Amino acid sequence: MTKIVPGRVSTEVDADLSFDTTAMIAKARSLIADYESRGVGRERILIKLAATWEGAQAAAVLEREKIDCNLTLIFSLAQAIACADAKAFLISPFVGRILDWHVKAGGGPYTPDTDPGVMSVHTIYAYYKSYGIGTVVMGASFRNVGEIAALAGCDRLTISPELLAELDKEEGDLVRRLDPKAPGKAPERIEMDEKRFRWMLNADAMATEKLSEGIRNFAHDLDTLRELVTHRLAKAA
Repeated sequence: MTKIVPGRVSTEVDADLSFDTTAMIAKARSLIADYESRGVGRERILIKLAATWEGAQAAAVLEREKIDCNLTLIFSLAQAIACADAKAFLISPFVGRILDWHVKAGGGPYTPDTDPGVMSVHTIYAYYKSYGIGTVVMGASFRNVGEIAALAGCDRLTISPELLAELDKEEGDLVRRLDPKAPGKAPERIEMDEKRFRWMLNADAMATEKLSEGIRNFAHDLDTLRELVTHRLAKAA
């Protein structure tokens, strides 16, 4: 992958370690050692961690070792603040999955500007830029091009090939909606600790459910991969 992809390559720590800080740190160090043994420097890699409290604490340790982290499954400001406090290199707020939850709960119809996933990223972006937080905000998990246009100007966006193809057909001006010089009104600065994090996450049903669901799905995919590799190794023996 590092020979094909320019720039950074994200490499995910096992999802079933998402509530074990020590194990996540050990796995991340092992992955970086494997890369470096193959001549790939840590500056090319982003270690991908679930944005649990434990994931944020692991990121804090790894960032001090110059191992940059991508904190994924971001659904709430509480998670974003914990990751910022850890000085994580990058966070991935999941726009579309937030929308999915609200639609399933009976919300909507939504426009790009009222889309709850878009609004969540706007809030996080305003918080980060207003308080001088350097962590990169990378919007992810889009359901339509309207969400992407509503976040034009975000630090980074990760967009599927299908939506890129749709955007390629669009004509006209794309108006910048997020600007670090005018980030919008931010919530009051929050001093985050574990108790406040867990309470804020608990109070947000959407974030609690989607974070848990995301970790379960990632862990399921990991188990499937392990079974596939075990089967192929046995077959090749």
